[in-house]
Amino acid sequence: MGRWLRSDRSGRPVRSAVTGETLGVLGGVPDTAAMRDYAKTQGGPALRALNFHDRARMLKALALHLKEQRKALYELSFLTGATLADSQIDIDGGIGTLLVYASKGRREMPEGFVLPDGEVEVLSRDGSFLGQHVLTPRQGISLQINAFNFPVWGMLEKLAPSLLAGVPSLVKPASDTGYLAQ
Repeated sequence: MGRWLRSDRSGRPVRSAVTGETLGVLGGVPDTAAMRDYAKTQGGPALRALNFHDRARMLKALALHLKEQRKALYELSFLTGATLADSQIDIDGGIGTLLVYASKGRREMPEGFVLPDGEVEVLSRDGSFLGQHVLTPRQGISLQINAFNFPVWGMLEKLAPSLLAGVPSLVKPASDTGYLAQ
């Protein structure tokens, strides 16, 4: 809703799978109706104001930012019990997915706001009436409920096509690895 929400610390601790150290506390139930409304009234219109290429550039910028943060992400991933190889698949795989969607958005989609779907069709005998299907962003949200394994890639593989399509996402990561997804 345009700001970070803090836990009220009333819930269960989230612990490192390696050391058992408390990393944070889950607590409080977020106002999901307010989150949904914010996504629909603020996030959706803001995304749809951008054309396909703008959204593709946004995905690329996010990928490049995450790429710069890989070392810190690997360290967090280690706390989930993942090996370096697992972390690389998760983190680099997620970054790679963002880059693929960014590239597809720039190479395969128009710079506009609608995507032609198929060829122009003649709808009258004399050719004076034509039609063509077009794809436009949906007026809703993408809701993700993600598993504990591959918390980065699992989220980004759903986030990338949603954002490219102009649809905001609400993400509910698994509680035990949510800190890495965040």
